[in-house]
Amino acid sequence: MAQVGIELKSVTKEFPARGGEVPVKAVDNISLQIQEGEFFALLGPSGCGKTTTLRMIAGFEEPTSGEIIIRGQAVQGVPPFHRPVNTVFQDYALFPHMTVLQNVMFGLEMEGVNKTDAKKRAIEALELVRLNQYDRKPRQLSGGQQQRVALARSLVKHPAVLLLDEPLGALDLKLRKAMQYELMSMQNELGITFVYVTHDQEEALTMCDRIAVMDHGVALQVGRPEEIYETPNCRFVADFIGETNFIPGKVAAFNGQHASVSIDDGTLIEATPAQTDLPLGSEVTVAIRPEKITLVPEGGTLADAIGSIEREVNKTTIAGTIFFANYIGTDTRYIVRIGEQIDVVVREQNIGTRFETMYKPGQKVTVYWANENARVLTS
Repeated sequence: MAQVGIELKSVTKEFPARGGEVPVKAVDNISLQIQEGEFFALLGPSGCGKTTTLRMIAGFEEPTSGEIIIRGQAVQGVPPFHRPVNTVFQDYALFPHMTVLQNVMFGLEMEGVNKTDAKKRAIEALELVRLNQYDRKPRQLSGGQQQRVALARSLVKHPAVLLLDEPLGALDLKLRKAMQYELMSMQNELGITFVYVTHDQEEALTMCDRIAVMDHGVALQVGRPEEIYETPNCRFVADFIGETNFIPGKVAAFNGQHASVSIDDGTLIEATPAQTDLPLGSEVTVAIRPEKITLVPEGGTLADAIGSIEREVNKTTIAGTIFFANYIGTDTRYIVRIGEQIDVVVREQNIGTRFETMYKPGQKVTVYWANENARVLTS
């Protein structure tokens, strides 16, 4: 059984009011357990409290209330340099007048490690991040190389936990993708706990074992990437992670594990409730991912569709009209009108030569989805 590496117990952080303003609650009663050796993401938009949470784990901020425990030890009041953690910042914070090797050695020398041992450990850390330009200054390095120096400087002290505050934010897209896999490989090789702050949903889904989605200082949902994506527990999570259709309606009935939701023209659609205590008549939103929807020409059968969900027992079937079609290479993106004024986005992968067989605006179609793939959400 995995051991808990970091635990936050009802942690709240308030910043003092300015003038006549009320105090700012940056983090609101968060409780989390991060396992030893886990790659864990704090994900959310700017101002959601993710960086403040990271800074409290690091010791740069103290919680207003609650408790932070690292490897079984409460760390309130313990300064950053006495905690078994190291932090990699977005701006890297390298010393411009020092060489790469001197930057990585600096922390060890401040701890009293002799120069010979410090140099040996620094070279080992730089080899780990695949960087051998020991004598260069930071200004002579690319953004990706500077990021590697910052990583080596943090790893050289053999921390139990590495905290990363949007460390790839300053890199171009191609290098960012490459460094994502470098970090994943490094974390897997080292086996230490990574806590990673990002606002990039794809980055969190790609890299991390588990994700905490945050908004307004609250951890709304914590789970594995597939859980967060496939079974969001509220509208914010469904909207923030990937592209989602939101269909408004009212709960009309319950059918086993599914709810029947009445949309604008009275059509009933079936979906899985995210919570079990919804009363009849509740105003809700049905969330369905564009790639989970299958289109069939009017009068056709589900077996005619590419990516058929015929194997699913419980399906929703709705008549629709193609409103817009956009061929984008890997797939085709459709906007389909259902009901009176509801538009849904459908994405169909272009498995074969699909351009000539694309649905055209104005064409009548039937929309299918498996009820298990649609979620009934509240705000």
